[in-house]
Amino acid sequence: MATSNDLNSYIDKQGNYKKSSVREIISNNHPVFKPENNRYHIYHSYGCPFSSRVLITIKLKGLKDCFSYSVADYLVDKSVGWAFTRTTEGCTIDKVNNFKTVKEIYQLNDKNYNGKVTLPILFDTKTNVIVNNDSSEIMRMINGEFNEFSSKKPGTMEFIDLYPKENQESINEINDFILTSINLGVYDCGLAETQKEYVERFNIVFNALDRIEETLKRDRYLVGDKITESDIKLFSTLIRFDAAYLQLFKCNKKQIKEYPMLSNYTKELYQIEEIGSNIDFHHIKSWLFTFFEKVNPLKIIPIGPELHWLDETHNRHLMSKYY
Repeated sequence: MATSNDLNSYIDKQGNYKKSSVREIISNNHPVFKPENNRYHIYHSYGCPFSSRVLITIKLKGLKDCFSYSVADYLVDKSVGWAFTRTTEGCTIDKVNNFKTVKEIYQLNDKNYNGKVTLPILFDTKTNVIVNNDSSEIMRMINGEFNEFSSKKPGTMEFIDLYPKENQESINEINDFILTSINLGVYDCGLAETQKEYVERFNIVFNALDRIEETLKRDRYLVGDKITESDIKLFSTLIRFDAAYLQLFKCNKKQIKEYPMLSNYTKELYQIEEIGSNIDFHHIKSWLFTFFEKVNPLKIIPIGPELHWLDETHNRHLMSKYY
């Protein structure tokens, strides 16, 4: 998501989230970008929560063989931005274009492009252009447009719809709340420039976590008894909270593991293979603690904390409302 040391690229002066810049869609009705197997490529970072939720969606939908992906280096040189390397563990070359930097990919759409250079990217290997760089829209397309290529076919027990029609209003509402108060809230808190700003933003984050804790006392997931895109969006922040945000962004009122509901909810999601396999704490910490120089100018990456609690047995399946 991030391209600079602050959120100015993402938040306007009124505090509203600004959407990404490349906004095409994949659809059978689109004249160019139609759903196809092995046509589209994801440019990804395991460090970035907005990017990670796209890969989670792909795997939950049974589409891991439908999309290919390249992984950018978590060590970002600000003079060139996101880049690709063979030498950093867990990172790859650009498997489609063999470019050195992500900016070169944006310049395929516009040779004079000088805007935000962000991940994730949904890329079309047939026309060799970026289709979309907004993680929420990419998730929706993956969820709704590629079911015919999924190993989890509609009508089977394994099939999952992350944006079911009957719950879309509730999902949209909780998404908006999570985005401003938690997903971006932790960054807003950590990058505050005055004590007053920090206190205000700190309270927004933890009031929001308290609200979600209460929701999870009633429901197994954010919108009822099945996982939706809202859970993926929240999880991508929760899984980074104790490992990085608590220290780096001074979000230190409580750890996620101290919340009875949130901790078990996070454990349950993390222990789902299609979700947990996309979490790399080395990438997460290395990117966050080296990228945000404003709050960590020496770029020292802490060794801890231990996160063994994520592998402990959760209790979410014991909710008698559903089981």
